[in-house]
Amino acid sequence: MALHTVNRRLLDNILAKAQDGGQLTYQETLSLMSLEDNQDIKRVMAAARKIRDRYFSNNIFVYGFIYFSTFCQNHCSFCYYRKTNQLSPRYRKSLEEIVDIAARLAESGIHLIDLTMGEDPEIIRAGKFEVLYEMINRVKAATGLPVMISPGVVPTGVLEKFSSLGVDWYALYQETHNPVLYKKLRVGQSYRERADRRTAAQQYGMLVEDGMLLGVGESTGDRAASILNMRDQGVDQARVMSLVPQPQTPMAGRKAIPRTQEALSIAVMRIIMPDRLIPASRDVDGIKGLQMRLEAGANVVTSIIPPSASLAGVSQSTLDIDEGLRTVPEVKKILSGMGLQVADTADYIRWIDDRKAKRVNWGDDCSEGGYCGRSAARFGSSLSGPAGWVGDSVN
Repeated sequence: MALHTVNRRLLDNILAKAQDGGQLTYQETLSLMSLEDNQDIKRVMAAARKIRDRYFSNNIFVYGFIYFSTFCQNHCSFCYYRKTNQLSPRYRKSLEEIVDIAARLAESGIHLIDLTMGEDPEIIRAGKFEVLYEMINRVKAATGLPVMISPGVVPTGVLEKFSSLGVDWYALYQETHNPVLYKKLRVGQSYRERADRRTAAQQYGMLVEDGMLLGVGESTGDRAASILNMRDQGVDQARVMSLVPQPQTPMAGRKAIPRTQEALSIAVMRIIMPDRLIPASRDVDGIKGLQMRLEAGANVVTSIIPPSASLAGVSQSTLDIDEGLRTVPEVKKILSGMGLQVADTADYIRWIDDRKAKRVNWGDDCSEGGYCGRSAARFGSSLSGPAGWVGDSVN
């Protein structure tokens, strides 16, 4: 990362503008993302907490995670479950197992069931989406909770069916909004198609999640552009995670970045998107990394996985699972020491309903800014993007 000096007066002005509800420019966002002094980063995190508390009080949402198929047809350069990795654990959970795990998660006090798979060729390539439809119906019937589904890129007709079945969320991560870097991360996959599927999901009435990955060769400008892109897409949940280098992947030898960079990214996301949901993932550092991410302004704890369910995580396939540390009681211990609490389920459902109502009022534009699903090229000449940035013309 390039050194970038931000004087204290400029930092004061940017944070004051954010606290007053002003929309930050690319250059202001870049200034925040370029901070390296720990005291400056702590100031940004403190500002982010104040903004989070203004919108969400001390309430934190918690998500149950069911990675029901680890088979994938893709060759993503960062992913442990890429098709050719012979080390990654492979399984497909039966429908009965999935429903049982979902019911156990619901009993533990989570707010949402996150149903995730790799782009399993037995479903995606074979077009056997009825398996997903039945799964959604049975999980909703067994839990009565909102459902997020993360099946990868699926046809728009499948998205429409998800919506008709009452799926609340569609998660599909770009990982970078620099199309040139994207080609190196999601090998052989279309940048535009991925972005367009989130737009379609919005138009069918679902909320959407996007995310960026740190430590994969991106610049500070890439990070700033990703945050603004997610804001202007109107994403409802925005995630940032640090790369965990995985064996038998092209990025196995990369050096892990300092976690303060992830904390800073969460804080800036909160400042830029004050009313959105921002996860504190348990999948990178487990329970020991949760407090830092909450201190940065996150308001969702993800990757709650019950022990003895024979489920894997994504970035860390086994971290804290069998020890029972990815559970709601363990999360509550951290929250109580920070003056935070697990929200009521009714509060979470109310937030979803309010967010969907706002989207109806925005109409076809999808977002507050009248912008839906375009690339970071929208920023035009004001965006000092990375060398080689060519925006919409790149898949």
